[in-house]
Amino acid sequence: MRQNFIGMVVGNAMQKTIKVKVTTQKIHPIVMKAIKTHKNYLAHDEKELCKLGDVVRIEACRPLSKRKHFSVAEVIQASKSA
Repeated sequence: MRQNFIGMVVGNAMQKTIKVKVTTQKIHPIVMKAIKTHKNYLAHDEKELCKLGDVVRIEACRPLSKRKHFSVAEVIQASKSA
């Protein structure tokens, strides 16, 4: 089973590449409060369908470049702005 993440597109200025912000939440062990953290992943978008603000699912694949190890599996929710 391949590694999957769901995140929001925050950058699409590159050709056939998007930047996806994946937010995770975990409990702080001492304070017992939820802490949000995020990480940006570069993902391959072959048909250049993704726009800023889209919610997408990215899936691990073979390394495509130095920082690009994911590809877009599906667009879950399109952004509201057209």
